[in-house]
Amino acid sequence: MTTPADRPDAAGGWRRARLTAREDQTATGRTLRFEVPGWPGHRPGQHLDVRLTADDGYQAVRSYSLAAPAAGDSVELGVQTAPDGEVSPYLNEVLPVGAEVEVKGPLGGWFVWTPQDRGPLLLIAGGCGVVPLMAMLRARRAAGTPDAPCALLCSVRAADELWYAKELADPNGAEDIRVLYTRQAPPGESRPAHRITPDDLVGLPTTPDTRCYVCGPTGFVEHAADLLQRLGLRPDAIRTERFG
Repeated sequence: MTTPADRPDAAGGWRRARLTAREDQTATGRTLRFEVPGWPGHRPGQHLDVRLTADDGYQAVRSYSLAAPAAGDSVELGVQTAPDGEVSPYLNEVLPVGAEVEVKGPLGGWFVWTPQDRGPLLLIAGGCGVVPLMAMLRARRAAGTPDAPCALLCSVRAADELWYAKELADPNGAEDIRVLYTRQAPPGESRPAHRITPDDLVGLPTTPDTRCYVCGPTGFVEHAADLLQRLGLRPDAIRTERFG
């Protein structure tokens, strides 16, 4: 691979990004932290593009969600290794700490939330779809807990696929954090493993002024959005982001 410093045409909004840390979240999910000189900042829920360039000039570009609020020149991404993928396996397993890639962003203006957005907040994630929602939750915590309620519902196949497990288990958090299992529930879990149902949404903030964000695989997002509309949430109050 060539580095951005080797390439004279690193323009058009692309910036050099140096990998500073890599942290395991699940067996196939990683948190990657980059230092991006001149990063303009971003809003929770936005994403960026990562570009890799091979020695023969071949380029591959993929989009990844930002997992934390803006913090100077530092950005945090959540990357799930895709089977037979070109970019995610390289980022998660091969790219050395200290090496550089190129990034473009921030991107996206619809699926965003900031502490200035008032009212109840409901976040619903399927698997690694929790990454952009975690940026919203962290921004809310950093700004101080408002009076309006906030809930995060994470749907995962099994306990070892939950991202940010320790952080979400923090007893000092003022949010309603719920984890649902769809294939294998851990010992002691009273709810059998199955897909999300209307009963799983009981007690969550679903009032007319609720801001709702749903992120995950396409099938999960469509199913969750349908359940929310059945509860009376307006379609324009439900913002979705899907992958796969």
